[in-house]
Amino acid sequence: MHYLKAREYTYLSGEINALYHEAAVKMGISDSVQNILYVICEKGDSCLQSEISKLTGISRQTINSAIRKLEKEGIVNITQGTGRNTVVSLTEKGKKFAHEKVEPLFDIENRIWNDWTEAEQRQYLLLTQKYRDALEKYMKKMM
Repeated sequence: MHYLKAREYTYLSGEINALYHEAAVKMGISDSVQNILYVICEKGDSCLQSEISKLTGISRQTINSAIRKLEKEGIVNITQGTGRNTVVSLTEKGKKFAHEKVEPLFDIENRIWNDWTEAEQRQYLLLTQKYRDALEKYMKKMM
């Protein structure tokens, strides 16, 4: 019986990811670009490349490749941060591009969150974090 519930969560998660993919397709961008722009915008128009990888779960190689492409298109600037850190910043062109491609997602997500009570929001975040932490714990034991 517990397997059924775990699978239901996995299926729901997959369906949510498919909806984000559909949004990326509608906007004419790849999932990677959507995720990169999402994180940069959420962080205030610039952030560390390592943050993007950590927050999206996308491989460093895929992130690096997508960022280099965005740089060639004039969407982002890449600068050296402290140590080995690379800072990715939106250009003016990138800010307009991100506004068109990512802001609609922020608006949708905000509408959803605003439809929920504060207690529902806290509960969702708490349970999702609890699931993530347990998954990480058991995955480490598995390897």
